Amino acid sequence: MFGFFKKKQNDGYMLGAPAKGKAVDLKEVNDPTFNSGMLGQGVAVIPSEGKIFAPADGEIAMVFDTLHAISMNAENGAEILVHVGLDTVNLKGKGFQAHVKAGDKVKKGDLLLDVDLALLEEEGYDIITPVLVCNTDDYASVEGIFGKEVVPGDDVVKICEK
Repeated sequence: MFGFFKKKQNDGYMLGAPAKGKAVDLKEVNDPTFNSGMLGQGVAVIPSEGKIFAPADGEIAMVFDTLHAISMNAENGAEILVHVGLDTVNLKGKGFQAHVKAGDKVKKGDLLLDVDLALLEEEGYDIITPVLVCNTDDYASVEGIFGKEVVPGDDVVKICEK
């Protein structure tokens, strides 16, 4: 009723890796929109497979028309953006296949997109995939966990409540 019985979240809320690959610091993303934190804090994954999965339980807010990015609202209120590659909006959906649409409820680990990584690279695009918490200021901290190989669902972002 007054929050007296609410369990304190000391461990934070964890976002999972959206793809198999290497988790890296956002500073390694070769785009100031992402590496400056302008859109929020998080982590990036250099995918080794072309399957992109939900990093949390929640609802799909938007699947971009060009299929290169998905935004979702996690159950804890985090507004998450998964952006596949850099400047891949220019492909206008070529090489992408969506498995979800706006309004869909998803669980952490559900398949969101198939991506032809070889095609993206052949076309000259960087395949690095940032995962951002766009409402970072709503939290005490949002910290990327990087410098390791990950599989979908591995902890890559820790969100601590204020």
